[in-house]
Amino acid sequence: MACASWRPFDGFYAEAGAHAPPPGGFRNNYPHDPPASFLAWQWERWRRGMPEPPPGGWNIPAMRCDGERLRNAANEPLATWIGHSSFLVQLAGTNVLLDPQFSANASPLAFGGPRRVVPLPIEPEDLPHVDLVLTSHNHYDHLDTATVRRIARQPGGPPLFLAPLGLAAWFRAKGIDRVDELEWWDTREAGRLRLTLVPVQHWSRRGLADANRTLWGGWAIEGAGLRLLHTGDLGYSKDARDVGDRLGPFDLAFIPIGAYAPRWFMKVMHVDVPEAMRLRSDLRAARAIGMHWGTFEHLTDEPLDEPPRLLAIARDAAGLGVRDFDVMKIGETRRIEPAPGAPS
Repeated sequence: MACASWRPFDGFYAEAGAHAPPPGGFRNNYPHDPPASFLAWQWERWRRGMPEPPPGGWNIPAMRCDGERLRNAANEPLATWIGHSSFLVQLAGTNVLLDPQFSANASPLAFGGPRRVVPLPIEPEDLPHVDLVLTSHNHYDHLDTATVRRIARQPGGPPLFLAPLGLAAWFRAKGIDRVDELEWWDTREAGRLRLTLVPVQHWSRRGLADANRTLWGGWAIEGAGLRLLHTGDLGYSKDARDVGDRLGPFDLAFIPIGAYAPRWFMKVMHVDVPEAMRLRSDLRAARAIGMHWGTFEHLTDEPLDEPPRLLAIARDAAGLGVRDFDVMKIGETRRIEPAPGAPS
């Protein structure tokens, strides 16, 4: 099951700054509505059915990764969308994987749960040597056991895995010892990069009795004169403005645009397209790329190819151009450009 397939904990009314460990588990910074009923959502799904692909299948643009380009990037700043929230960012001579998920299902079950509908654009073994893996939280569509084990076995030695507080023990239980965990606003230096775990509104869970026992967050990446942000999963909150004020402006932000339906259930944990537009502004991001869509079928209830259509409508209404907030093909690589007017 992926993040939407477990019911969030009840009685969640967090206070600003309250991100300490138990007894209550980790908390969000700002008050929000309590989670809606998971069982009511599943009943609604059963009564109404799930969106079915149109004739010819979902319209999900995809391509094979250009492995040659990735392995010979040198110091060229590149971003490659592997699907869902998984990106390879190549910056300042460092290869960074964010939320890698290379499996066929986003689930604790090998043959159940949300299913990948677009073939992987590249296998982990065909990537350039990965130096860093950044994990945003422990949901199955963002943290996959088989994937991290494959990456840890790469020739030349495992990468450094950075994760939110409480997750180091999970990695070590999987045989991965080169791991460090961070609290919100903690930073680490790696090569010529500076990594900061930033607060977002979300939650964590992998089993029946571990709700919010590990932290969640987004990742700010600074290096080679560029500032990037990968938000991970998040509901809309003032956290984004805090991040923008403290670490922005950003040259590029990876922001979710999918997994928002039904709104009455998803609102606390996942932004929709209008909220993603607000996030770009709050974060002070010159450009944004929409993620968290088009990869795993039946993760949530909107048509799998709907988010980019809604993004185009919202972008036009706001007077923004494609370069301001765009989507990529799965498997596509783009050069990361500095914000207009930024020093070169």
